[in-house]
Amino acid sequence: MKNKVEICGVDTSKIPVLSSEEKKDLLIKIKSGDEEARNKFINGNLRLVLSIIKRFYGRGENVDDLFQVGCIGLIKAMDNFDLQQNVQFSTYAVPMIIGEIRRYLRDNNPIRVSRSVRDLAYKALNVKERMTKENQKEPTIEEIAKELEVEKEEIVFSLDAIQEPISLQEPVYGDGTENIYIMDQVKDIKNTDECWAENITILESMKKLNEKEKMIVNKRFFEGRTQVEVAEEIGISQAQVSRLEKSAIEHIRRTYK
Repeated sequence: MKNKVEICGVDTSKIPVLSSEEKKDLLIKIKSGDEEARNKFINGNLRLVLSIIKRFYGRGENVDDLFQVGCIGLIKAMDNFDLQQNVQFSTYAVPMIIGEIRRYLRDNNPIRVSRSVRDLAYKALNVKERMTKENQKEPTIEEIAKELEVEKEEIVFSLDAIQEPISLQEPVYGDGTENIYIMDQVKDIKNTDECWAENITILESMKKLNEKEKMIVNKRFFEGRTQVEVAEEIGISQAQVSRLEKSAIEHIRRTYK
């Protein structure tokens, strides 16, 4: 993806580069309604879009789609840029392009969130950004809620709703030989003794485990403890718990077959 030369029919190796003076001159012409200058300005800033979408690689999104959305952000920045501002165009455009891409990713999240909840979340984020700049510190949820005149629970719910989901297989720790995953940190209160007791074959298989393996399997799957909790209770590291757990499960599987 990173080495792709053509995106949306655009040969990225041939994208022109504009100087600051050229950008300024084109922006003046654009404000006067010059369409040719408008097209030249857009083409001359496509490298900026390319540099920004690289931040979003690896999310499973089509690079062509990200590029198109980034171009929309670029056009919005161009149309709203004030020549009287004492800032470079790129300084103004970058957050607008990033914002456009983030909105696209949120709106296309596989977990559908209602429009009203998304709108409240975006308002909360805008208020948070503004208040942070004004006060030089992040506002609390209570302060954001007061500003928007809504309950703080609504703010929390809306912000949680637009968070991107993560895989249970996402590693949270690795020592070079063994990884610990999100699923290893999750407590399972559904797999109780009553549920597992129905499977006599597995219980019989557990009898062939050593005492430490039995203890770990029992605490993890019968009592619903996390690996961290088990490690603290029996006085070993979480990595050791993870290795022993995997070894015990593999032994049970072999026996079960």
